[in-house]
Amino acid sequence: MDSISPEIILFLLIAGFVAAFIDSVVGGGGLISLPALMFTGLPPSVVLGTNKLASSLCSMTSTLSFLRSGKVDCRLAAWLFPLSFGGSVLGAYTVRHIPPEFLKPLVVVLLIVVAIYTVLKKDWGSESTYQGLTSKTKLIIALAVFGIGFYDGFFGPGAGSFFIFSFLMLGFDFVVAAGNAKVMNFASNIAAAITFIYLDSVNFHYGFIMGGAMIAGALVGSRVAIKSGTAYVRPLFIGMTSLLIGKQLWDLVMK
Repeated sequence: MDSISPEIILFLLIAGFVAAFIDSVVGGGGLISLPALMFTGLPPSVVLGTNKLASSLCSMTSTLSFLRSGKVDCRLAAWLFPLSFGGSVLGAYTVRHIPPEFLKPLVVVLLIVVAIYTVLKKDWGSESTYQGLTSKTKLIIALAVFGIGFYDGFFGPGAGSFFIFSFLMLGFDFVVAAGNAKVMNFASNIAAAITFIYLDSVNFHYGFIMGGAMIAGALVGSRVAIKSGTAYVRPLFIGMTSLLIGKQLWDLVMK
């Protein structure tokens, strides 16, 4: 292997920690980790796979933190986990054959809808109103999780927001919605990482360096979220969704 300079190692550690601190709660860490990996000079196809490897360590850590605190509906998450996993495998495989650029306008529209809906419903997610699943809501959440899992493996930006929004629509409060979403994110991340590894599109050295920092960032971020509750998670969710909208709009305008 080529030696990695101390400056690059430090850069990856800092970027990984900051990205994971945010991503561990509401997603959106890719806004930091992807450009950071691009900056190191890795090929774009390898950047995606390396980011998924590091993100898997982040989402695994967040998932364990939320599970230990009791902020995950384990029965629901266990049922949905394979759907997110399977969707992501299909998405990661598909992105090797179809460019994902055509999704950007649709993603912007959906993120705007999510942000506006969340801002207008001021008390939404402050208390849990979840009463279980009906046949209709079971089908809807299954399709949503599979579809978001596919999207996360195929393209990715905003997947965390979409997962959280889906669980909020079921009636969960923001913290439990975030906990459930992290389990789904872990499923989609690890599935995509495995697929990219199979396709030889991962730099393990960079991925594990950034991933190590992401474990630390995820531990701190998830604990802050669990301790602070909805008052912390809701504005962070709105803020990161807004940043994702801005980033996708910028990409559309500048391409």
